[in-house]
Amino acid sequence: MYDRILLSTDGTVASEEAESHAIALAEAHDAVLHVLYVVDEDVVTAYSGDEYVDEAEGPEHGLEEHGRETLAEVRAEASDTGVEVVETMRHGRPAETIVTYAEEEDVDLIVLGTKRRPEAYRALLGSVTDRVLRLTTRPSTVVKTDVSE
Repeated sequence: MYDRILLSTDGTVASEEAESHAIALAEAHDAVLHVLYVVDEDVVTAYSGDEYVDEAEGPEHGLEEHGRETLAEVRAEASDTGVEVVETMRHGRPAETIVTYAEEEDVDLIVLGTKRRPEAYRALLGSVTDRVLRLTTRPSTVVKTDVSE
């Protein structure tokens, strides 16, 4: 049923359950797991550049390093199950980049994580997951992570 599954992850707690779910789905369907980490260009361009962040020259370096670590962690977890992984890091606006990648790679399923947040938060800021679901025509699965705050 699924030959190519896309997991978009940002390496946060909201993605942890989605990562495990996507790996299990890829294993069950003998599918290739595409793992995408998007360096959010809005975060990068919002930085004034007046000071160093985490001993790096701005947030882009830190986000790329976090992305490499996140991709490596998912690859390691997937390799324990024998799932083939295609790792990709892209720069851009997360929701649009996820949808574009899904189209380019002709994925059969998009797996996204989300963290339970108060309604006021969602109404004000929305979420990448919500936007991807509005933009894509591809089948998608949302894996909720309930985190006590």
